[in-house]
Amino acid sequence: MAAPFPAGKIKRGRASLIGGIVTGLCVLGLWMAGAASLGVGGVGATVLGVLAGAGVAVWVRVADL
Repeated sequence: MAAPFPAGKIKRGRASLIGGIVTGLCVLGLWMAGAASLGVGGVGATVLGVLAGAGVAVWVRVADL
């Protein structure tokens, strides 16, 4: 039987912060590449890409314990 976890709060490491940021930037880059290949451009596509990238970055950061 496995030993129980020690009492205390689980801390998120620096790796999850960096991983979240890098993943968010990659999502933004892929979003912009996809928008360019579809011929969609402008401020709207950029804002949606930033929101999608930020959402994924936060999700990775929070989900990675």
